[in-house]
Amino acid sequence: MTETHLPPGVLDELRLLTTCVAASAIETFGVRLPNAGFCDSTIRAIFPEMPAAVGFAATARVRSAAPPMEGGTYYARTDWWEHIMAVGAPRIVVIQDVDEKPGLGALVGEVHASILSSLGCAGLVTNGAVRDLPEVRAIPFPMFAGNVSVSHAYAHISGFGQTVEMCGLKIQPGDLLMADMHGVLSIPLDIAARVPVVAREIRARRGVIVDLCRGGPCEREALRDQCARLGVIRHAVNQASESGPKGGRS
Repeated sequence: MTETHLPPGVLDELRLLTTCVAASAIETFGVRLPNAGFCDSTIRAIFPEMPAAVGFAATARVRSAAPPMEGGTYYARTDWWEHIMAVGAPRIVVIQDVDEKPGLGALVGEVHASILSSLGCAGLVTNGAVRDLPEVRAIPFPMFAGNVSVSHAYAHISGFGQTVEMCGLKIQPGDLLMADMHGVLSIPLDIAARVPVVAREIRARRGVIVDLCRGGPCEREALRDQCARLGVIRHAVNQASESGPKGGRS
C-alpha cells in the first residue's frame, strides 16, 4: 500500500478550509512556485455546492474515442479496483483522458461513482467527461471534470498506478489532493500537517482587513498600515518592517 501517513485529524482540518486559503498557506513555506501545484480552470467542480474533497490520489488513464485493442467492456476491468485499494484511504481517483480531444465519452457516471464511493473514494478528478449528474449528486460523490457527456462511448481504462498529468498538474499515486468549488490543489505531504495552522492565521488576518472595510469608509493610510502590519498584501509587506509568514500572500 502507498504510504500516506499523516497525524490524526489533519485531513479533517483540511476539509474545513478552501483550496484558496490552503494554496496561500502553502506559498508561505516556499516549497514550490506560486503558479504551480494546482489544475488550471479547464477542470471545474461539477457539484460546487459540495464540501471540499480531500484524499490521496489513485491514478489511471482513459480513452473513449476508439474501441480498445483488446479486452471486453470497461465494466469488466475490475482489476483497477486493486490499484485503487493499494492507496491509503480516503482516496481521490484521478483519471487522465489521453485522447487527442479529451472528454468525448464519460467513464464515471452513476454506476462507477457508486463503486468508487464504496471503495472509500472521496471524489473524482478528470480532464475528461462525467455523466449521470442527478444520480451522482444524490450519492453524493464529488466530481471535478473537464466536461459532461451523454455517453460512455468506448471508455476503457489503463495505466493504473502510474504518474498522470493534466491541466498543468503532475500527479503521482499517493499525492495528497484537495478539491472544491475553486479547483484542484496538490498539498505537499511534508508540510500538510502545518498547512491548517498557517491557513487559520491567514484567515484571521484577512478577517481584520475585511471587517475594517465593511465598517464603512476608512482612511487609506490606516488601511495601508493594517495591510502592512498583517502581511495581507505583498507589496505592503515588502515595504514594512513587520510581516507575516514567508511570502506574505493571503
